[in-house]
Amino acid sequence: MIHTSAPPLLALRGVFKRFGAVQALADVDLEVRAGQVIALVGDNGAGKSTLIKVIAGVDPADEGVVEWDGHAVQIHRPHDAQHLGIATVYQDLALCDNLDVVGNLFLGREIRRFGVLNEVEMERRTLELLNTLSISIPGVRRPVASLSGGQRQTVAISRSMLGEPKLVLLDEPTAALGIEQTAQVLDLVERLRDRGLGVLLISHNLGDVKAVADWVAVLRLGRNNGFFDVTTTSQEQIVSSITGASDNAVTRRTAREGEL
Repeated sequence: MIHTSAPPLLALRGVFKRFGAVQALADVDLEVRAGQVIALVGDNGAGKSTLIKVIAGVDPADEGVVEWDGHAVQIHRPHDAQHLGIATVYQDLALCDNLDVVGNLFLGREIRRFGVLNEVEMERRTLELLNTLSISIPGVRRPVASLSGGQRQTVAISRSMLGEPKLVLLDEPTAALGIEQTAQVLDLVERLRDRGLGVLLISHNLGDVKAVADWVAVLRLGRNNGFFDVTTTSQEQIVSSITGASDNAVTRRTAREGEL
């Protein structure tokens, strides 16, 4: 984890989000710094996916302040988040099975020359990007449908890197993956951190969280219920915060301000 006096890359202050009569998020705070992996955990319905969508501009916050590099910003739509440097990889990946790796990476941002798709340049950039991220794919011209779950996940994460983001949001990237495929994705998460990116990782797997995260932010019933240093916090403490056996909402700010 990088200790610095610089402002957080992303900071949420007192964020609220409602859907009709349902209060999905209430007074939520969160900070993500460059070169950090923050794991966002909580039980089903805790508000994790809603918070990701707030940051990504899919469902803007009703109240609260969003800061980027120390300055208040407005994120009303996905384009706003992308313009700031926020990339999101959702659980469904949104890949086209019938397209190859190159086609998926450049879908919607195709490179053309004289009005014709420049397949050579797109393939060159694909290979360059995968090499930079140390990703091994058995042929970038193979249909994505033929790849393993772990390889598909790395393709989706790689696609998010084309815009050179500063913050990557990952929604359950290891869900339904085997041990070897999970290790492949977690290695990529660590490489993103090593490149100085901020990473916000939603996960139900506390083993994965302990393996790659620097800090763990717990949501419970749409509210903060703990912010923990992974190196000094047991898995049992995190589980207690997730289930509500321990209430950390009051002490959260003090702990965070003392450690960061």
